[in-house]
Amino acid sequence: MILVSSVAEMRAADAATIAGGTPSVELMRRAGRALFLSYDWPEKVGILVGGGNNGGDGYALACELKRAGKQPIIWRVSSKASEDGAYFRKCAWNLEVKEEDFTDSVNLAVCDVLVDCLLGTGFVGEPRGTVAEAIRAINQSGLPVVSADINSGLNGDTGEAVLAVRSDLTVTIGLYKTGLFTGEAPRLIRSLRLADIGILPIGEQKPTPKPKFLDDRDIVVRG
Repeated sequence: MILVSSVAEMRAADAATIAGGTPSVELMRRAGRALFLSYDWPEKVGILVGGGNNGGDGYALACELKRAGKQPIIWRVSSKASEDGAYFRKCAWNLEVKEEDFTDSVNLAVCDVLVDCLLGTGFVGEPRGTVAEAIRAINQSGLPVVSADINSGLNGDTGEAVLAVRSDLTVTIGLYKTGLFTGEAPRLIRSLRLADIGILPIGEQKPTPKPKFLDDRDIVVRG
């Protein structure tokens, strides 16, 4: 039996985990680590990031890859970053991860695999502007694609999509979302895995007196 949550339920579970003593920046670190453990990464990894927490997961992944001796390249579609995303962006800068603005002249083919960290589960509607250009470029690249949490452009509740990333692997974080199984999702997602980073569904939350930090053995990837 697979436990599936709505976007609102996922947000509530995430908030309750933080309220229970696990800092949000630690959850993002776990997400980046889980993404790293979910795939056999080649040398050159292109990570396309947005300005929210999904982009922050991309920066956290870039740090893991760099420490492992890989050569990640970050292409950003926004100069903005969430609070936790800004923390891992600074970590990536300190590790001298290459970072550039995404433009229509970017050559994604310099990489061996692409990571989609543009839009998160809360996105609704049709991607526009630079984000839309980036999604089209990913889909037209012919490269393997890994989506973090959800395919950018896919509705996390309904699976509806006007324009969305097609992935070879989607690693969803914390809990499965309903939109990963409905609507356009089966056409867009070739393989789906769940990264359990310690977020429990509402009703199963247990407050902890001190923050609990997971090591690699505690991060479980299913799928």
